Amino acid sequence: MAAIVCVIGNKGGTGKTTVSHMLGQGLGLLGHRAVVVLTDPDRALLSKANRRYLTADARTPEQLAKVADKLHALAGWIGIIDGGGSRTEHDRRLAEMADLVLLPFRDSPEDVRTVAQDLERFPKAYGLPSQWPTNIWQRESALRTLGESLAGFADRLLDPVISVSSSKLLLREDLDPELPTPLANACRTLAAQALHRLGFTGN
Repeated sequence: MAAIVCVIGNKGGTGKTTVSHMLGQGLGLLGHRAVVVLTDPDRALLSKANRRYLTADARTPEQLAKVADKLHALAGWIGIIDGGGSRTEHDRRLAEMADLVLLPFRDSPEDVRTVAQDLERFPKAYGLPSQWPTNIWQRESALRTLGESLAGFADRLLDPVISVSSSKLLLREDLDPELPTPLANACRTLAAQALHRLGFTGN
């Protein structure tokens, strides 16, 4: 049976799709078999060409049920379900099937407020600071915001995924065979965090 990671959250624009593809690429770079599952009907399915992971279409409930059945039959794989935004009941169903739930959020007050609500709503989920600033002053300010606003969830916050401008390359239909080193490193770091939370060892 595949391990399932759901990337969800009530707010749009937090980087869920980017995180999903970064995670898939990172897992592939670390030698794991992964598939990124699209559920947002407003997005197009990306080709698997030149990716270190597969892509799957689950933009309808029927397609999602079929993909879930396939994942349950795949030993050693990791399925990453990109939940899309602003779909609370959909998120709840995805969280129920997941071994790991990630809630990406950016360093804005609105994102922090929303992820606090989602962490309450999904008690087994982890908050994932996404597109985190690299400027030292902005980063310190963002970390202070976390300490002040999400102190009660400190044990459920993963290390930030730093902002890498090249991450948008993963969302192109025609992916280059070789990605920039900073992006590859960020993908590996994210994947290592997910593997740790899933209980995988050896990477």
